[in-house]
Amino acid sequence: MDALGRHILVEFYNCSPELMNDVVHIENSMVAAAETAGATVINSTFHHFSPYGVSGVVVIQESHLAIHTWPEFGYAAVDLFTCGDSVDPWISYNYLKEAFEASHGSSMECLRGQQSLLQRTDFTVEARDSGQAITPIPRITRDVWFTERDENIALSLKHTGNQLYKKQSPYQKVEVFETLAYGNMLTLDGMVMCTQKDEYVYHEMITHVPVFSHGNVKRALVIGGGDGGTVRELLRHEGIEEVVLVEIDELVIEACKAHLPETASAFDHPRLKLLIEDGIKYIQECADAAFDLIIVDSADPVGPGEGLFTAEFYSQVYRCLTPEGVMITQSESPRFNTKVFVEIFDTYKGIFGQEKVHCYLAAIPTYPTGTWSFSFCSKGNVLPKQFNAEAAAAFSRTQGLRYYNEDIHVAAFALPNFVKDLLSSKA
Repeated sequence: MDALGRHILVEFYNCSPELMNDVVHIENSMVAAAETAGATVINSTFHHFSPYGVSGVVVIQESHLAIHTWPEFGYAAVDLFTCGDSVDPWISYNYLKEAFEASHGSSMECLRGQQSLLQRTDFTVEARDSGQAITPIPRITRDVWFTERDENIALSLKHTGNQLYKKQSPYQKVEVFETLAYGNMLTLDGMVMCTQKDEYVYHEMITHVPVFSHGNVKRALVIGGGDGGTVRELLRHEGIEEVVLVEIDELVIEACKAHLPETASAFDHPRLKLLIEDGIKYIQECADAAFDLIIVDSADPVGPGEGLFTAEFYSQVYRCLTPEGVMITQSESPRFNTKVFVEIFDTYKGIFGQEKVHCYLAAIPTYPTGTWSFSFCSKGNVLPKQFNAEAAAAFSRTQGLRYYNEDIHVAAFALPNFVKDLLSSKA
C-alpha cells in the first residue's frame, strides 16, 4: 500500500433509534468492530447526551474509530482510520452496519500519507536508561459517560459500561447505570433522579423539615417517589400512623428494589400503603382534609410529571390538607431552571397565601448546578423555623442521618440574595 493509512468516512442510515441512543451498545460495538478487524484496542471513551445522542472514540494502536449518533434521525457518522496493512477497516464497517441495524450506508475511502509524496527521515529519540524492561502495551481502558445537558450546561458521570436496568414503561424510559463516583444511578428519560451516594440529601430534606416543623403529622401522602427514599425517611418517625405512596410507574419501583435497595428499603413496611396509580387522579378523588402532610416528590415538569406542576393540581392538594397541613414539593434549581422555579412559587403564593410559602435549599451534587430547592407551603399557621430543635437533634443522632440536623433545618431557609430577588419578582 503506497500510503501510511486508510481513512474511511462512513454514514449509516435508518439505524435503530433505540440502539443509536444506547451508549453501552455503541461502545461495545465499536470496540468489537476494532478487535474483529484485528486492531489492538488501547482506550475507549464514550458519552451519552441527554435526551439523546452518543459520541465516542476507540483508540487503537493502529489509529482510531470514532462516532457520533443522531437517534432522532436513525443516523450515525463514523470515522474509521487504520495505519499500515495489518487491519482492514472494511471489516469494522460491515460489523457496525449489522450492529446498528442500518438499512444502508455510504462511505468514502481516502489514502492518508501517500508515501510517494513523503521523504523519510531517520531520527533517534533519546531517553534516560532506567534499566527496566520496556513496558508492554497496557490493557484496554474504557471510559463510558452518561451526560445530562441542556443548551448551556451539562453534568457528566463516568460509569462502568454496565447498564443494570433498562425498560420502557408506558410513561418513560427507566434506566439504572453503575457509576464510578456515585454508585448506582436511576435515570428517567435521560434525567438523573437519584444515586446511591447522594440520595440521602434529597430524601432527608424533603421529609424531616416538614415533619419537625409540623410537630404532629399522623397521615402523610407522597405523590411520586417510586424510588422509595421519601417513604423510607417518613417511616423513621414512629408518630406517623400511615404513609400513602401513589406512584404511577411500577417499573421505577421494580428498578430501585433491584438496584438501589438501600433507597427502596421500606416498601414492605406495615405503615405504608402503596398504590400504583395516577397521583393527579388520586388527589382529585381524595377526601377533604385527609392528610397532615403531602409531599409531591415529582420529576421535572415533563412527561408523566408535567401535570403535577399546575395551579389546578396544587389547589386540589390544598383541599386535601388538614387545617394545619403542610405541602412540600421539589421546586427545581434556581440557577438551572429559573423560569419554572419562579413560576412555581408564584403559583403557590396564589393558593396558600404570600406569607405561607417558603423556599429552602440543599446541596445535591448530581442535580444540575448542585443547588436544589424545596417549597414549604402551610395551609394554617405552621412556620418552618419554629420547631423542637432538641427533638430534631436527638432524632438525627439516633437515626444516623447524614445531612439533616437541627442546624441545617434553620440554615436551609437562609437564601442567597439572587434567590430572594427571584422570589420577589414576577414571573
